[in-house]
Amino acid sequence: MIGQTISHYKILEKLGEGGMGEVYLAEDISLGRKVAVKFLSSDKAADPESRQRFVHEARAQAMLSHPNIATFYEVGEEADKVYIVMEYIEGQPLSNLAQFEKFSLAEILDIAIQIGEGLQAAHEKGIIHRDIKPENVLVTAKHHAKITDFGLAKWKGASTLTQTGARMGTAYYMSPEQVEGKKVDHRTDIFSLGTILYELLCARRPFEGETDTAIFYDLINTSPQPLARYSRDVPNELERTVMKCLAKRPEERYQHIDELLVDLRSVKKKLETGSPAAEVSKIALSPSIAVLPFTNMSPEPENEYFSDGLTEEIIAQLAKIRALKVISRTSVMRYKQTAKSLKLIATELGVRHILEGSVRKQGNHLRITAQLVDALEDAHLWAETYQGTVEDVFYIQERVACEIAEALKLKLSPQEQRNLEKRQTENTEAYQLYLKGRFFWNKRTEEGLKKGIEYFEQAIEKDPAYALAYTGLADSYIILTAYSFIAPNEAVPRIRAAVLKALEIDAMLAEAHISQALSRCFDWDWGAAEREFKLGIELNPNYATGHHWHAIFLTVMGRFDEAVTAIKRALKLDPFSLIINTDAGRWVNYFGRQYDQDINQLQKTLEMDANFAMAHYHLALAYNETGRYAEAMIECQKAQQLTGGWPEITAALGYSQALAGNRKESERTLEELKEVLNRRYVSSYSIALIYLVLGDKEGALEWLEKGYQERAFYMVLLKVDPRLDALRTDPRFIALFQKMGFDK
Repeated sequence: MIGQTISHYKILEKLGEGGMGEVYLAEDISLGRKVAVKFLSSDKAADPESRQRFVHEARAQAMLSHPNIATFYEVGEEADKVYIVMEYIEGQPLSNLAQFEKFSLAEILDIAIQIGEGLQAAHEKGIIHRDIKPENVLVTAKHHAKITDFGLAKWKGASTLTQTGARMGTAYYMSPEQVEGKKVDHRTDIFSLGTILYELLCARRPFEGETDTAIFYDLINTSPQPLARYSRDVPNELERTVMKCLAKRPEERYQHIDELLVDLRSVKKKLETGSPAAEVSKIALSPSIAVLPFTNMSPEPENEYFSDGLTEEIIAQLAKIRALKVISRTSVMRYKQTAKSLKLIATELGVRHILEGSVRKQGNHLRITAQLVDALEDAHLWAETYQGTVEDVFYIQERVACEIAEALKLKLSPQEQRNLEKRQTENTEAYQLYLKGRFFWNKRTEEGLKKGIEYFEQAIEKDPAYALAYTGLADSYIILTAYSFIAPNEAVPRIRAAVLKALEIDAMLAEAHISQALSRCFDWDWGAAEREFKLGIELNPNYATGHHWHAIFLTVMGRFDEAVTAIKRALKLDPFSLIINTDAGRWVNYFGRQYDQDINQLQKTLEMDANFAMAHYHLALAYNETGRYAEAMIECQKAQQLTGGWPEITAALGYSQALAGNRKESERTLEELKEVLNRRYVSSYSIALIYLVLGDKEGALEWLEKGYQERAFYMVLLKVDPRLDALRTDPRFIALFQKMGFDK
């Protein structure tokens, strides 16, 4: 080819070759400029599909014009030659540079941001590259990056060149959904960019293997090693970014390249300004600990509950030490089987110390290992192995807690020492049933809560003096009626009975006092509720649910500054709790009329779990207050799909429909709710809101009075709910307000 002239392009030298053909440097005789000409290889030129794919690449590139994408000039055919003409980039593929050049962290970030900006332009046009890899990124001597080779690109309306289920891409850089032949979207490019970033930072790929089959297995089944294992210079914030790109499930990755670019630019800016956050993430200096899920080393997988139970109990034991900050179970459980470094975990949880270990249970025999690490100093403080039988498990848990206190040089008061030695139950079966109950309680679904009740009742059957099981029972009924799954007249007597029984057994049980505090809200006894909250939190400052529910109470009272402090404390103890993150938005920000902050907080929650229905539901309410009615209805529909038809969400949809001007639809939704009343409980408060937004104040007041009579949980919002503003000067509303004790 060298020396030949094709059309008006004189071929000067060969630049490289790939699966589809060869690339040459050429001179555009007409315009006197250098160009790159890519020829379809002769063995593929006769194949219609290969020719179509070649033209497909040209079409994709022709749709784009961006500084970080190679510019397309033309596609042509002469004699038996099919070719694409692009700009000539005086540089090398990133794959070549990576072999002999050690990039600085700033340069790596700059290149990643440039690739991201090129992909951003492609994604905005609806184009998915599907083959992002170092070979397809050209880098100049000044480190200017340009994306090339759109041969596998996909965009809406383009002809399909591959069969469903076909694997397309380069093994090392493919996403799990590509490997499995599933439908892909723009998030597959984000995964591939994460792979490149990992490779640049660590000088190795996150998924290695001698064969494609081995690579594919790792892509689907294994997590990449922590970056800190290969490069200690990587800021923790950047490691989190890379790992989020490499999440197996697309919904757990960045949902848009824009979000990834924001985080990459943030790290780069901190690096340039010398911000400590870019070099060493903050780890709590005060006594603080996270107990990672103990690994189940037992031959039987069903013993997983036992290892999880051990984790839960050690957390509960350590939480009795007032001077020690202890992260709650729901947040540490996300690190089960994680590949993240201990330092990164400590940073994310805001603690200095990490306890990790394993459990081997075979028959009645137990072998438990545990080790305590100072994540800030990267030093082992203490390690121990315990052997015994299942009957010894409570003793072992107590020993671990005491030895950790000694290792951290914590001085225990006589009361704390007694608390550590105090057991809620001696019955291991009852204990396991209680743990299963809390597991289902945390799901916050009607089915999960009712399943939790079954386990709590079984635990009580095994040990009628198990106070914690009674609090689990009370808490389940609290959530069931708070979410309007069952009527208050059915739930409240059961809540009271369970709480009283728990306090009869153990008057100093913090969890029981917190449950008692919320039950007092059903009586509109605000003074008693506050006293119970204060006592419960004083007894156990590490009980995240106590701070969470206290924040709700303070919001109801209109004490928003105090509510913010309380919810922040709950988040420090349980930073990854979906419900606490959700309520940090809805209860504190929404009712405090900080709607933008509410939306921001709820969107962050949905980044943690896009299928958490409560966050979608609450986001709809916030959108209503900011005039985004169409988005509010979409969020309601998402929540409905996830819950299977929760009446509270139906009511929120009816409210949104009225605000959007769809009066007839709102009235139909209202009638639908009334019809549902014949089959199950629907909160009168929620029905009142639809009447009010439809302009029927009489109907709204009538249903609010019904809510008062039935003691509907959301009646506690009378003082702070912005949706009730139109009634605040009405004498009947003021009278209702006073009956509930809000004027005291």
